[in-house]
Amino acid sequence: MEKNEFRFTYKAPTEDERREIADIRRQYTAKGTEETKLDRLRKLDNYVNNFSVIVSLVIGVVGTLIFGTGLSAILLNWSIALGIILCILGFVVAICAYPVYIKTLNYNKNKYGDEILKLSEELLNEKNEDTVE
Repeated sequence: MEKNEFRFTYKAPTEDERREIADIRRQYTAKGTEETKLDRLRKLDNYVNNFSVIVSLVIGVVGTLIFGTGLSAILLNWSIALGIILCILGFVVAICAYPVYIKTLNYNKNKYGDEILKLSEELLNEKNEDTVE
């Protein structure tokens, strides 16, 4: 008669492997649809700052490209008058990048400032209530 036997070997993952598995799993699990107050505060703050930077960078790059086109027109002898006009135009556009940055930053601070202050006050009060108890 044959000998029927069953063998089972189990090896538990190490602590480092468990952390790695958990990190990978977190990437594929569905995020909760509910946003916390701190998440909302971070998003608003990032939007206010990043939007202004992006707008001013786009304006600065466009101005620099126009300026460079003007310099190329002068150096390649396409048209000196056209080159000078493009250089001046590009210079003016690039110079406008910083005032546009300040203007959009202040606009977004005014637009979202009340909500940011309200959320931060709520979060600070929640932290204080937790420590008082």
